[in-house]
Amino acid sequence: CEPLPMKALVICDEGRDLPKWMESEDVQKEFGVKIRHSAKELASDIVLKLRIANGTHTAVAHVMALSSLLNTDSLSNSPSSNRLLLTYLDTLFQTQILPASTIEGITPEEILATWQDWRQRLIHPHFGLSTFFITQNGAAKGGIRLGPTVKSLVRGSSCPRNKNPLNVSLAFAMAAILRFVTPIADCFSKSAIGQYPAISEKMQSGIYVGWLDDSLASGKSRDSIANSHSMESSAQDTVNYADGLRYNLSEGWYEFRCDCPIKWKSSPSAQSEVEVPLQELLSKLVRSGQPCSCGRVVRSYLLHPQGGDLGSLLDEDEKIAGFLDEFVCAVSTLYARMVSGDKGLDLLQEMTEEKHVYKNGLATSCIVLMDGVASTKQNDLQPLRYRLCPIPSSSNLMGSINNRKVNESDIRSIVFSEVSSAHVIDLHTHLLPPSHGALCLWGIDELLTYHYLVAEYFMTAPADVTPQGFYAMSKKDQADLIWDALFVKRSPISEATRGVITTLVGLGLDSHVKNCDLQAIREFYDSFRNDGLSGAERFCELVYQVSGVRYAVMTNIPFDSNESRHWRPEKKEYPDTFKSALRVDPLLAGDKETIETALKSAGYGTTLADARQYLHDWCDTMKPEYMMASTPHDFSLSPLEGRGTLAGVKKSGIDEKAMQSPFAFTDLTGNKDCEGCEETDDMPSVINESSNFLTQVLMPVCEERDLPLALKIGAHRGVNPELRTAGDGIVAFADTESLSRLCARFPKVRFLATFLSRVNQHEACVLANKWRNLHLYGCWWYCNNPSIIHEITSMRVEMLGTAFTSQHSDARVMDQLIYKWSHSRAVIADVLAKEYEKVLNSGWSFTRAEIRRDVRRLLGGSYEEFMKKSLT
Repeated sequence: CEPLPMKALVICDEGRDLPKWMESEDVQKEFGVKIRHSAKELASDIVLKLRIANGTHTAVAHVMALSSLLNTDSLSNSPSSNRLLLTYLDTLFQTQILPASTIEGITPEEILATWQDWRQRLIHPHFGLSTFFITQNGAAKGGIRLGPTVKSLVRGSSCPRNKNPLNVSLAFAMAAILRFVTPIADCFSKSAIGQYPAISEKMQSGIYVGWLDDSLASGKSRDSIANSHSMESSAQDTVNYADGLRYNLSEGWYEFRCDCPIKWKSSPSAQSEVEVPLQELLSKLVRSGQPCSCGRVVRSYLLHPQGGDLGSLLDEDEKIAGFLDEFVCAVSTLYARMVSGDKGLDLLQEMTEEKHVYKNGLATSCIVLMDGVASTKQNDLQPLRYRLCPIPSSSNLMGSINNRKVNESDIRSIVFSEVSSAHVIDLHTHLLPPSHGALCLWGIDELLTYHYLVAEYFMTAPADVTPQGFYAMSKKDQADLIWDALFVKRSPISEATRGVITTLVGLGLDSHVKNCDLQAIREFYDSFRNDGLSGAERFCELVYQVSGVRYAVMTNIPFDSNESRHWRPEKKEYPDTFKSALRVDPLLAGDKETIETALKSAGYGTTLADARQYLHDWCDTMKPEYMMASTPHDFSLSPLEGRGTLAGVKKSGIDEKAMQSPFAFTDLTGNKDCEGCEETDDMPSVINESSNFLTQVLMPVCEERDLPLALKIGAHRGVNPELRTAGDGIVAFADTESLSRLCARFPKVRFLATFLSRVNQHEACVLANKWRNLHLYGCWWYCNNPSIIHEITSMRVEMLGTAFTSQHSDARVMDQLIYKWSHSRAVIADVLAKEYEKVLNSGWSFTRAEIRRDVRRLLGGSYEEFMKKSLT
C-alpha cells in the first residue's frame, strides 16, 4: 500500500484541549497527524495543500489525460514520457510554487518537506488516481490551485519589468487546462447540431466532447472523431470515469463538463457584454486560431473568478499588469499550438531539451512565448526588434501539414511576428570584424560622429565652428559636441538621431538615455573596450544577437595597406557572421594607370593575364561573396554604333600623380588610417566597356568563379568637400540604361544593384523584371529612411513579388545594425501586412508557413537563391 502521508489529518487546537500525548512528534508521525495551535499555521497548511499537492496534481492530470495516460501511478514507471512529466513537475515546484509560497511567509524547509512527501506519494505504484477523474471542474481548479501561485509571484517579485517571474512551466499548466475543455468542433452552430446529433444532445445536459492528442497524430480528423462519438462504433472500449462522463481511447474522444460563463463582447469595440460559455468561445479557435486570436479568450478565462481568478491583478501597478499581459500571451501561444494538433508531451519535450526559444528549459521566462507584438504596436512607428519566434516550423500552427489557413484578422499580428523573428542576411555593409583591430568601428563616439550626424550638426552649427576645426578635434570631443547639439539642445527626431536612441535602448541603456547621461553610456561601452579583443568580440556577438543578423557582407579593399595586412601574408580568422566582398572599382572603370601601379607594387607583371591572376589570387585569399563597385554621379554608358553595347567613357576624379604610389587602388578612398576607414565609398569609378580590363579581366573572372558583380549607383561625391564623407550627395537621376546594357552584354554574370536616388527606383524595378541576371537589394543611404523604405518596398512587392532583397544596412559602425534593422523591420512588416490583406480580399488564402517563407525570402532568402542560380 502507499506510504502514510505526512499530513493525512491536520487539527487546529487553538485552546490546547487535546491530550498531551498527542503533542508528541513521534505520535503525530506514526498516525500522519499534524497538530496546529493557531489559525495562521492552519492557513499555511491549506496553502501548501492547494499549491503543492492539488496544484501539481492539476498541472499534470490534464496533459496526462490528453496523452492517454489514464492513472497517475504511471509516473512510477520508467518510460521517457513519465520522466518528462516528473521533470515538468519538479521544475514547476522549484521555480514557481516554492518561491511563491516563500513569499507568503512559509519557510523553505516546510515547503520542501511538503513537496518531498507529496512527490513520494505521487510516484508510488499503489497511489494512482484516474487522470480523467482529476480533470473534473478543471477550469475552476486553475484559479483555485494555480492562480494563487501566479498572484504571489507577480505581487511579491523583485524582478525588474523586463524579467517576468512567471515561466513556461506555469503557462503550460494553464494552457493544458484550456486545451482539455476545448470541444472537438464548433458544435454550437445550427449546422453542427444537425451534423453531430449525439454531441448536441449531450450538450443539453452540459456535457461536451474533446479529442485526445494521439488521435490527430494517428491520422484521424476531428470530424471523424466526432462522428465516431456519435456512432459509438467501438462501444466496448468506452469507459465511464465519472458521473455521466466517458472516454474512448480507440476512437480518440472524451467527455467533459465546464461551467465558466465568460462576459464577452462580440468585438473589442462592442458596447455591451453577454455571457458566453468558455467552451463555446474555445470551440471557435479549433480550426484556425493563432496565438493572437486566442488572446482575448485566454485573458477572459484567466481573469474570471471561476477560471484563473486573476482579476484582482488588474488593480495593481503597471509592472504587474505587464507581467499579466505577458503571461496571457504565453498561455495563448501554448494553447494555440495544442489545439492546432501539437501534442502536450511534445511541447514539454521541446522545453526540457531547451529547443527553440526555451534557453532555460522549463524554467524559461514566459516572455519568450509572446508571439509578435502588442496590437497597439503593429505599425511602423515602433522599432520592431528581433526576437525568436515561439512557433517552430514543425508546429501544426504553420499549416504546412494540415493546411491550416490564417484568418484576415490575424494577418497583421502574424506578419509582424514573422518579420521580427526572421534571421536576416545583411548583404552589404562596411563592417570589419574585431580581429581587424581599429578598422572595426563600434561604440558611442563612433555612433555620434557617423557622417549622417556630422552633416546634420553642421546645418545649425555656430559660424565659428568650421569643418577644419571640427575634424582637428578628438573623436570624443566631436561626439560631445554632436550630443549636446542634437540630443540636448534639440530633440532627436531625425532618422539618424533616432537611430542612436533605438540602438542604445536595444542595448539595455534605457535609463541612461532618459537621463541624457552620456558618461554612463560611455562606461557601458568601456566595460567591453577594457577587455581588448575579447571585449570587442563579446560586444560584436551582443550586437548580432540583438539585431538578429545571421551574417553581414563586408566591403573589403585588400589593396589598402591598413586592411591588406589582415589578409596577407597570413589571413586573420574571423567568424562566419562576416563574409567578404571584393571592391573592384578601377577594373570596372578600365583605369589602366591605377591597375598597373597596383600590379607592379604587388610583384605582378602588367599583362591582362597578370591582372586576371592578381584578381584570382585575391579571390582565393578572401573567398568573396561577390565583386562590387560604387559608381559616381556621372555613371553613363553610350551604345556602340550598330551593336547596342557600351562605349568607353572617360574616367573622372582621378589624381594621375597619386596613382604612382603603392596601394593606389585604396588610396583613392582616403583610407590612410583607422579614422578614415569609414570613407571607403569615396572611390570614384565609371564603366569603360571598351576597356580590356572589363572585358578580358573582370568579367571573365566573374564568369570563371561564378561570382556576381554588385553595383551601387548614383552617389555624388564631394558635394561639399570640407565635410569629407558627410559632404557626399546624391545624383538626381542615374542612367539605368547602362545597367540594362551590362545585363545584356554579359548574360552569364549576375548583377546585384541598388540605386541611391528615389526617382530611379521604379525604372530599376522594371529592369529587374526583365533581366534574370539582375537582383535588386536594399534602400541605400539617403533612401534608408522609413518613409522612403515604405514607398520602395511597396513598389517592389507589387512589381517583383518576393524576388528581391528588401534591405541592407550599409552599416559602418557595428552598433548601427541594431537600429537599421529594427527600423526597417517595422516598415517592411507594415508593408507586407497590407499586401497580404489585399490578396486575402481578392480571394486567396495563406498558411503561416507560406508567410514565413515569403518573409525569409525578402530578408535574405531571395539573395541566397540568386547567389545559387548559376548562369555559366
